[in-house]
Amino acid sequence: MPRPSGWNQRHLLLASPTAAVVLGAVSLLTVPATFVLQALSHQLPSSSSDVANSVAGVVFVLVFTAVGLVGARRAPRNPMGWLLIAVALAIQFGNDGSQYAYLDYTVHRGALPFGPLSVLLTPSWEYAFVLLPLVILLFPDGRPGPRWRWPLRAYLAVVVLVVAGTFSVAVADLSLRTPVDSSGNLVGLSHPRGGNAWFGPIQILGAAAFLLLIVVSIVHQSRSYRRASGVRRQQLKWLAAGAAALVVCFAIYAAAGGSGGLLGGVAFSLGLSAMPIAMGVGILRYRLYEIERLVSRTISYAVLTGLLAGTFIGLIALSTNTLALSGRVGVAASTIAAAALFNPLRARIQRLVDHRFNRARYNAEATVAAFTVRLRDAVDIDAIRSDLLDTVNRALEPTHASVWIKPSAGG
Repeated sequence: MPRPSGWNQRHLLLASPTAAVVLGAVSLLTVPATFVLQALSHQLPSSSSDVANSVAGVVFVLVFTAVGLVGARRAPRNPMGWLLIAVALAIQFGNDGSQYAYLDYTVHRGALPFGPLSVLLTPSWEYAFVLLPLVILLFPDGRPGPRWRWPLRAYLAVVVLVVAGTFSVAVADLSLRTPVDSSGNLVGLSHPRGGNAWFGPIQILGAAAFLLLIVVSIVHQSRSYRRASGVRRQQLKWLAAGAAALVVCFAIYAAAGGSGGLLGGVAFSLGLSAMPIAMGVGILRYRLYEIERLVSRTISYAVLTGLLAGTFIGLIALSTNTLALSGRVGVAASTIAAAALFNPLRARIQRLVDHRFNRARYNAEATVAAFTVRLRDAVDIDAIRSDLLDTVNRALEPTHASVWIKPSAGG
């Protein structure tokens, strides 16, 4: 059969850079759509906690979309990028669906088009959470090994039941005058009844499977780290660094009072973005070997900030209370003392932290420093050349190194 005119022998594959761009654009467009729907429903965030949660949600979606888009475009056969985009899309489809359903059924009494479709999209946010264990388990190349075939099939079977149950509840709620509550959630989702009573146990089973696969995925990656080497080990280091940042930021968020305050909102947003950013670095293998330097710098400046802040506050208390100086004089003296301590403390702390967390850099610097000391008393050119090659090999570990010495004009 002849092909239609203009056929360029190209077609859109489900896993192609073009498909990644399309899905990424859809995900990004859903973010402003959420705020438009909130404005039309008069539900824009007003309190500081609501604003912080909204910002955290936007950061979450934008980072997941950006990292997933880059990963899917660079490595379309790796499912990791597609999973990250799917998580962002599921979250946003749920947000926009619930906002539109509330706008239609509560504000306009069902007069808007596509109201039933928005109700069906409302529980989509649940699908994002069932994908998160897969994101951890399949990192970094999407191939956890043949022994995971049946556990993954069992988990996906539970996911299918959860999706079918939420869809069934959404269809049943379409017969109600207001299928969503004031928060935009399906009325019958939390306590399914009647023909959907079977979904109650499925929800418990889905939550148990979710938690079990999360724990098993973390254990699996921890064991893989102990056995891995080279690039794979560096990739898993980035995953561990993202997880550690997530835990620390969530701890700060909880200590700040949960959803209240600027500090809690910033920590929550950083925590949500830490994992996908670390995964993106691991998947794309971009500057993998900077992880030790990043960790050591982060720890060093955190310790340095704490020590300088303690010194500053202590000197203010000493100068104003014990020495009875004026407040301005005490603050000025404390500032000068903290500034004078900055560089000596930074150098000392950086050496200690590099010795523990950035061993490669510490060993390289120690090797070069020892060579510099030996060079002061060296006179034999052949011995210097041999020592230089040995220092370079131990400090940088190149695949090849050689020294060429230009003869002098008089030689």
